[in-house]
Amino acid sequence: MAVDPLTRLRESLAAREAAGLRRWLRPRPAEDAVLDLASNDYLGLARDKRVIDASVAALLRWGAGSTGSRLVTGTTQLHQDFEQELAEFAGAPAALCFSSGYLANLGVLTALGGPDVTIVSDATNHASLIDACRLSGSPIRVVSHADPLAVRAALTGVETEHVLVVTDAVFSVDGDLAPLRELHAETRARGGLLVVDEAHSLGVVGDGGTGAVVAAGLAAEPDVIRTVTLSKSLGAQGGAVLGAVEVIDLLISTARSFIFDTGLAPASVGAAQAALQVLREEPSLAASARANATALAAITGVHSLERVNPAAAVVPVFLGNSLRAVAAAQRCLEAGLRVGCFRPPSVPPGRACLRITARADLTEEDLQRVGTVLDGALR
Repeated sequence: MAVDPLTRLRESLAAREAAGLRRWLRPRPAEDAVLDLASNDYLGLARDKRVIDASVAALLRWGAGSTGSRLVTGTTQLHQDFEQELAEFAGAPAALCFSSGYLANLGVLTALGGPDVTIVSDATNHASLIDACRLSGSPIRVVSHADPLAVRAALTGVETEHVLVVTDAVFSVDGDLAPLRELHAETRARGGLLVVDEAHSLGVVGDGGTGAVVAAGLAAEPDVIRTVTLSKSLGAQGGAVLGAVEVIDLLISTARSFIFDTGLAPASVGAAQAALQVLREEPSLAASARANATALAAITGVHSLERVNPAAAVVPVFLGNSLRAVAAAQRCLEAGLRVGCFRPPSVPPGRACLRITARADLTEEDLQRVGTVLDGALR
C-alpha cells in the first residue's frame, strides 16, 4: 500500500495550528488606513520621497539588477560610494555590502569561524546569528542573556586558539541593549573578536543614530566587527559589515554568502544611500524614534507580563500564551492597528508577545490610538 509522503506534513501543520504556531502570508495593500506598527521602518523613510527618487534614479542608471556576484559584475561605483559613506557615518575603517543582513551575519561567522575558533553566543541572539554559528563549524557556547560574567565563564578554559563573542546590539524581541563595553572587555582579555549585530540600533541608538557601538565608544576598536541591515532604519534592502580593512578583505576572499550571491540591486543601494543622507541632515530622527518607543512602552506596559524599558524602537507586550497573542494581534488589525506577533520558535515557550515598533514620525494622535485599540483587544 502506497504511503502518502505528505501525511506527516499535514499532521505537523495541524498540530502547529492547534498550538497557535502556524504562520500565514497576509499580503498588505499598497495603501490602507491601518496604523502600521509591525514594520521595521523605524524612521519612516521607506516611503520618503527623497529615498524613493534616489532608488528610481539608481534603477534608471544602473538597471533592475546588479547582473552578477560582487566579484564579477555585481559591484558598481554606487556600491563602492555607499560603502565608503556608511563606514564614515558609523566611524568604521571600511564596509562591505551584502544582499541582506542575514547573509552579512552568515558571511562574517562562517569566514571567521572554524574548528579552531570557539564562538560564545547570547541565548537570545537573532536567528541569523544562530544559523551562522551552526554553519561556521566552530565549537559553540551559548550563554545567558546580556551577561558579561557568563561570557567570562564560557571563555575560561576554552581550548581553541581563537574566540569570537557574538551579540545583538539591540535584541529583536526584548528591545534591550547589550552591555557592549563589558562584553568587549571580556573578549579583549581573551584576545578574541567581538561581533555585534546592529540591525535594530543603526539609525536609532546614539547621537544621530550612529549606532550602539559608537555610543559605547568602541567604533575605533580593531577587534570589534559590526553587521547592519539596510532594511530597517534606512528603509531599503540589504546588509553590510563594518570593520577593519583586514576583516573586509578577508570577507571578500572567503565569505561564501558574498562570493556566491548576486550583488545587492542598485535601486536598493541608491535608496539606502539617500536614507543615510536624510539621517545625516536630520539627526533628531533617532531621538524621536526612541522617545516614541518610550511613550509606547508606557501605554502598553499595563498589558504586558514583563516591564519593558526599550533601548531603541522595539516594544514587546509579553502575553505568554501563543493563542492569546495570535487572537490579540488579529483583534488589533480589525481595529486598524497592525502589530507583530511573536511565538515560538521566535521566542521561548511562554514568552509569546505582541511586538510593536515605534517610528520617528508617530503623532500624539497615533499614540492615543494605540492605547485605545490595545485596551479593546486585550480587555
